[in-house]
Amino acid sequence: MRKKIPFIILFMAACTALFPTSGQGDPRVEIYNLRPYTHPTFTRIAVDVGKLREYHADTLFGPDRIFIDIYQAKLNPILHNKVISVENGYVNQIRIGQKNPTTVRVVIDLNFEEIKRYNVFHLFDPFRIVIDIHPDYAVEGVKTATPPKPADPTAKGYSLARQLGLGVKRIVIDPGHGGKDPGCIGRKGTQEKSVVLDVALKLKEILEKETDLEVILTRESDIFIPLETRTVVANQKQADIFISIHANANPRKGYAGVTTFYLNFPSDPSVMETVARENATSTKNMSQMGEILGRIIREDKIKESTELAQRMQSQLIKHLSTQYQGVKDLGVKSGPFWVLIGGDMPSVLIEISHLSNSQEEGRLRTAGYRRDIALGIYQGIMDYIDSLGKG
Repeated sequence: MRKKIPFIILFMAACTALFPTSGQGDPRVEIYNLRPYTHPTFTRIAVDVGKLREYHADTLFGPDRIFIDIYQAKLNPILHNKVISVENGYVNQIRIGQKNPTTVRVVIDLNFEEIKRYNVFHLFDPFRIVIDIHPDYAVEGVKTATPPKPADPTAKGYSLARQLGLGVKRIVIDPGHGGKDPGCIGRKGTQEKSVVLDVALKLKEILEKETDLEVILTRESDIFIPLETRTVVANQKQADIFISIHANANPRKGYAGVTTFYLNFPSDPSVMETVARENATSTKNMSQMGEILGRIIREDKIKESTELAQRMQSQLIKHLSTQYQGVKDLGVKSGPFWVLIGGDMPSVLIEISHLSNSQEEGRLRTAGYRRDIALGIYQGIMDYIDSLGKG
């Protein structure tokens, strides 16, 4: 490396917040996770702290290393003296330990001759410290940089989001219904609220295992959440996409299939019954119709939601069709679903199968089918993210 990496120190909060009086118990926050990711062009290390804390980062030489001291902190027992081997050509290993009773130290062992730069910064909600390490691509054996991939156009051209090069880092998944609202109920007593919660939990598990995306569920247990509150959660969490998972029903018992909806006025008369059923628990009144219509007509969100819906429907059908016979593709449709109104991000609602159909109810009762649905949705999410470019 051509010059010494500069000294970094960041002060995160007032002393009164960091050092409470003795009457408030142990003031130390418990650090509970250390997560390294090796990307094609850099390595990211995230330290989950959970609460705002002061920290200090600097470099040491002979051997080369970066260290981060986190004050008023203690380690979760599972992290005591933990060592994570990386060995990606420029980072060797990461160590974490309790330096003293009130300070946790993270040490990254590397070779500065192979490092172009590094950045230490923090993110909120929850609070975490992030270290990005960028290699010097002139070093033999280190993967060379590739130019970023531009976004693909949607069917209606480049949306503003694609022109601005926006990406996806945080996803909110909404398991429909819950608590006092069971949703659809099949002939065998299968409740929609339970099926979709299990699919959402499986999807979260897959995403967290396979990607570095942040995944938030509107509910993780059998509780009732008002329809209007679900996109409020997504807005508060600053989600980049919102996915609501449901199971369908139809008076015709032979009717079956998978559908993905995006927010707009319905173009298909058959959608109206589904919309009315899913919106049945709304608390809004007629006097608010003008405000509601204004929320629906947002062209750029419609473009991106349509693109997300089409890619998720395509990948879900593709995956299910390789595992099961007779999977019916009911296509992508629009509708004024309350759970999609008000979100600031691309949003879709997936009807994963029909509980009113005996074959599909039987499949929904099996953990394997629910996991295959989660895998198909995951593949749709990744297809959509890939279409945004970023390289």
